[in-house]
Amino acid sequence: MYYGFDVGGTKIEFGAFDEKLERVATERVATERVATPGDDYDKLVDTIVDIIQKADQKFDCAGLVGIGIPGMEDARDGSVLTSNIPAAKGRFLRKDLEAKLGRSVSIDNDANCFALSEAWDESLQDEKSVLGLILGTGFGGGLVFDGKVFSGMNHVAGELGHTRMPIDAWFHLGEKAPLFACGCDNKGCIDNYLSGRGFEQLYAHYYGEKLKAIEIIKLHAEGEEKAVEHVERFLELLAICFANLFTCLDPHAVVLGGGLSNFELLYEELPKRIPKHLLSVARVPKIVKAKYGDAGGVRGAAFLNIQK
Repeated sequence: MYYGFDVGGTKIEFGAFDEKLERVATERVATERVATPGDDYDKLVDTIVDIIQKADQKFDCAGLVGIGIPGMEDARDGSVLTSNIPAAKGRFLRKDLEAKLGRSVSIDNDANCFALSEAWDESLQDEKSVLGLILGTGFGGGLVFDGKVFSGMNHVAGELGHTRMPIDAWFHLGEKAPLFACGCDNKGCIDNYLSGRGFEQLYAHYYGEKLKAIEIIKLHAEGEEKAVEHVERFLELLAICFANLFTCLDPHAVVLGGGLSNFELLYEELPKRIPKHLLSVARVPKIVKAKYGDAGGVRGAAFLNIQK
């Protein structure tokens, strides 16, 4: 039995999956209120342990445990780096859980869990490499090779949002290209351009009006001039940046998640726009929409212990 947890700033979500990778149990605990697991580290640990022990009893087994977090473990000492779960920041969550449970626990970044969930869908299981890209509040991703997450030496592989805008993307944005500051203390990170937030920031920068992404997309569908111009600029920006990532990583398949992944025009336009930005010998990998939505984090966390 595979147990997965998606531990975030507002909830702890649990899922149990059987040998067929089908979900057979679900539980959710809120973490955003005062005196809940989100603020109290001991309570956070005890809540996770309690859920696991109840599942063990229900399924009469010691399930394999995987946990996805909005952050990562420090590769040197295993301490947790996260801003969304204050109680866990700097703590040794994996080691503390292992001590209480008497078994190994896997922990990885939630974007990696998203990518792993999609890579283990039957439609992608035969792909040697899957790149998951999230176009949500931020832009990030995860890399899966032969069914396993690749986290890198420092556990930061897949933090693609904190690479800088390529020079051809700057040329594309023109003389008035905005230099957005990033939460990582750098400027020009693609997180602030390719994300849903970036989509909105770019519109506000060029047109002096703050609109939600869904409003801009609706205006685009209606043929409104500014929205059409904005979407055209953004699609080409995506194509340039994606081509740079594909040249570095050369994935066999790409899965898009996050709110902007629901913009159907992406799947029509990107395969047509990307080739001119690739090396002449390269082909565009297939680009598909994520299947599992909000459930992907739990599902991917559960699959951290799968051996292909």
